[in-house]
Amino acid sequence: VQLQASGGGLVQAGGSLRLACTSSGRPFSSYLMAWFRQAPGNEREFVANINGNGIIKYYLDSVKGRFTISRDSAKRTVFLQMNSLKPEDTADYYCAGARGIDGDARDPRQYEFWGQGTLVTVSS
Repeated sequence: VQLQASGGGLVQAGGSLRLACTSSGRPFSSYLMAWFRQAPGNEREFVANINGNGIIKYYLDSVKGRFTISRDSAKRTVFLQMNSLKPEDTADYYCAGARGIDGDARDPRQYEFWGQGTLVTVSS
C-alpha cells in the first residue's frame, strides 16, 4: 500500500488549507486512516483519525472545531480540512493507515502505512 499526500503550502494565520491523501491499496474502506504532524525538534503528533465507514472520528484537542477529517472511499482518499490556521499548526503533515485496529488510536506505532510529509507553514 502506498499513500500519496498533497495540499500543503504557505498560508497566513486564519487561513485554510485542505490536505489530501490517496491510497493505492485495496480495500481502502477497511483501513483506519489518520493524519499526524511533526514540527522541527518535536515528536510526531496525532492530529485526527477516521474509521472505515467515515463515521467515527477523533481529534487532537487543539484542532477540534478547526480541522475536519473525512474520506471518500470511491476515490480511496482521506482529507484534512484545516480552517482558522495558527502559526503553531506549522509542521510536516503525514497521512497514515492501519489494518485490523479501530477507535482512538493515537500512537504512530499503531499505523503500518505512511505517506510522505506535506509541509504546512502558517505565517503570523
